[in-house]
Amino acid sequence: RSKKIWPFGIIIVYCKTTEMKHISTIFKVGILIWLIIMLIEIHNLKRDIEELKRTTIGKVTVTMYQPETRQTDSSPYVTASGFKLDKKNPKKDRVIAVSRDLLDKLKFGDKVILEGIGEWSGEYVVHDVMNKRFRNRIDILINPGDEATMFKEAKLMIP
Repeated sequence: RSKKIWPFGIIIVYCKTTEMKHISTIFKVGILIWLIIMLIEIHNLKRDIEELKRTTIGKVTVTMYQPETRQTDSSPYVTASGFKLDKKNPKKDRVIAVSRDLLDKLKFGDKVILEGIGEWSGEYVVHDVMNKRFRNRIDILINPGDEATMFKEAKLMIP
């Protein structure tokens, strides 16, 4: 933490070398620099606190599915929770299906954060469940015609 007061050290050295000329201006500049450093530190602390508030569930495999009867059931635009998908743009609601083993940690309507999956990283809402043969897996709902991708390791967290 002693590094944080370096602007004052600069002021003292500068004042001694300039025979105390312009001390008021130099002091104001030093205070301004110190305030900027403190604001950056506060921002970083807030970010760290938000990260600590998240509960990490663990690593999961992430796959993708489309609202089609061959990938869901006979009503592909209604999820297991009863949530109705937008038929024109189903992925806009950022819906996921979770494997049944994750249902002891998550429930319908829970928001989760997925990290480590590139452009797909972000916040999603649990509205669907996967077939019982899958374990430790999350399925991201995408639009019909979108290209599906699989990620072996994604970090699953609760905000």
